[in-house]
Amino acid sequence: MVRIDKWLWAARFYKTRSLAKKKIEQGKIKVNGQRSKPARTIEIGDQVSIKKGQVQWVVNVLELSEQRGPAKVAQTLYQETEASQKAREDQQLLNKLQYHSTPKPDGRPSSRDRRKLQKLKKKT
Repeated sequence: MVRIDKWLWAARFYKTRSLAKKKIEQGKIKVNGQRSKPARTIEIGDQVSIKKGQVQWVVNVLELSEQRGPAKVAQTLYQETEASQKAREDQQLLNKLQYHSTPKPDGRPSSRDRRKLQKLKKKT
């Protein structure tokens, strides 16, 4: 059995254990559908739900580790569910479409444009 904060760190979901602990306390991590505390132990077969920004991961624990190793080894500690993988890919596609659909300026504003912007901001 391994603490959930150590496992998240070893599986490379978070860069530090303290960051993993903080996210657990904020309720971003659920074990078997329930909120947990950083000291909670997880076992092989548990389902862990991880929310990072807009991305939601749902993984099944395959192996336990207290040591952080290479990324290739870290990926063997869990298996992402198919539904989670599809939802994550859909979210990434949506983010790309939103990025490309937002208007972007042609360049830096000229001095005249900048004065107009400052004047407009002062009025509001």
